[in-house]
Amino acid sequence: MSLSNVITTIVKDNDLHARWLNTLSLMENTGARKISACEDPVTVTYIILKHAAEEHRHAFYLKKQIEKLPDADCPTYASDYLLAPSSSKYYLNQLDVAVCRYLKNTLGLSGSELRFAAYLLVTYAIEVRADELYPVYQDALTESGSKVNVKSIILEEEGHLEEMINQLKSFSPDWEKHAEKAVEIETGLFNQWVNTLTAEVQPLTVNN
Repeated sequence: MSLSNVITTIVKDNDLHARWLNTLSLMENTGARKISACEDPVTVTYIILKHAAEEHRHAFYLKKQIEKLPDADCPTYASDYLLAPSSSKYYLNQLDVAVCRYLKNTLGLSGSELRFAAYLLVTYAIEVRADELYPVYQDALTESGSKVNVKSIILEEEGHLEEMINQLKSFSPDWEKHAEKAVEIETGLFNQWVNTLTAEVQPLTVNN
């Protein structure tokens, strides 16, 4: 089942849709917390503060959208209120660990330099993914006539990607090679996540 078909199936069911929104909120919140964790207490930049704040706002916005779905309630990020809970909770952590390993082996980085470089590459890969995922989701919302919308997130994620590219250009003249590796790692993890999501959602397509 393609990503588009999975999301279309999710949007048709209010319970699944609520858990989908909650799952996206969890992932945005995890990203925001990771950005904050890599901040240097002295040299943290405007861009990093802006990015962390906007990711936190996305997490809140997605959570708030659940209220537009009848009889839907996802009060916490407990597994019962998520889709593909294990994959969703650890996806970003796995990406971070794999990128850190790559940076250690390739560039010999450690400490604060490693944390900052990992922030750049991980965030870049996530923004590339967001630029694909959210428009597919918005198309499904528009097609179904849903009151939920993520257009504001799409606009901000496009801006984030431009900001990450500018930071990566300053980081390394070989930034494209390193960014491609991060995207490659993320793609593998994303495909695993979609497969898990499909296994959870697909039985409903048979019943409906």
